[in-house]
Amino acid sequence: MNRTDRLVAMVMFLQGRRVVRAEELAQHFEVTVRTVYRDVAALSEAGVPVAGEAGVGYSLVKGYHLPPVMFTAEEAMALFVGGEMVKQFTDASLVSPMLTALLKIRSVLPRERQDDVERLAQSMAIEGRPRAPDGIDQRVLLPLQQAIVARRVLRLTYRARDRREDTARDVEPLGVTFYGGAWYLVAWCRLRQDFRHFKIERVRGLEVRDEHFKPRPGFSLRQHLAESAARTELLPATVWFADTAVERARRESFGGLGTERVVAGGVEADMLTFSYPWLVRWVLSFGGDAEIRAPREARRQMIEAVERARHRHAEESPTTLRSVAPPL
Repeated sequence: MNRTDRLVAMVMFLQGRRVVRAEELAQHFEVTVRTVYRDVAALSEAGVPVAGEAGVGYSLVKGYHLPPVMFTAEEAMALFVGGEMVKQFTDASLVSPMLTALLKIRSVLPRERQDDVERLAQSMAIEGRPRAPDGIDQRVLLPLQQAIVARRVLRLTYRARDRREDTARDVEPLGVTFYGGAWYLVAWCRLRQDFRHFKIERVRGLEVRDEHFKPRPGFSLRQHLAESAARTELLPATVWFADTAVERARRESFGGLGTERVVAGGVEADMLTFSYPWLVRWVLSFGGDAEIRAPREARRQMIEAVERARHRHAEESPTTLRSVAPPL
């Protein structure tokens, strides 16, 4: 952060608090206390009424306020995404204040920023209880958001689940969605000439190209997701989850767990899955805290998967294992 930005941020920091000690300012802005003294002197010389009292701290003279804050595009996007995630939290008391805050934020944005936020609003869809994407940080999410808003082509380096090598492809980003316990980029894939859902955790590289693409008339992210779900044959299953695993199961399951029944030690859920092999792998990840109880086909596949795992782990006999173990 350069000094000009720090001085403005310092005024905003003081404006939001009654009294602030120099040490607190130094810690917040990661500078020395001596630098804080110089910054406060510079603010006073610029006409900002900062009052200071030895042993107490600094404060702004009552009644002084900065003009309305102008958010950058990145800040506005981050606030909006955070608001969308708050809507999905179980504590409904947070939803109304967050919606009110987002309306106030939008009201102080320039017109072009308001258009950007609205476009981002139409390009997000969250099902279930979202979580932060594993292994993903703002270096991935921010370019995705910017490319969606600016309608710029993305070049992805991507590794599909059934491939061992990465593939490079140009896509037209249309939205970001959370379902089935994972985040996806919904885009028009120029390689496949069709809509594709790219699991963000499998994105190995990302480049925002200079090329802009034209909007697709009539495209709606939510409608597209609904149509995709309708085309997917969902299969019924009954799964038991231990009390300690229920929250994770609710968070990761597509569209929730369905009908739940409290049983001894946990919850029994009648749910839908798009694939019994996928359900088997997912339930296995819970260890002994989950059990497929119906249908028989899914239980049979689970037994086979467990048997394969047992066989693989039994390939080396206990004698072999003891022979390679270090002496005590």
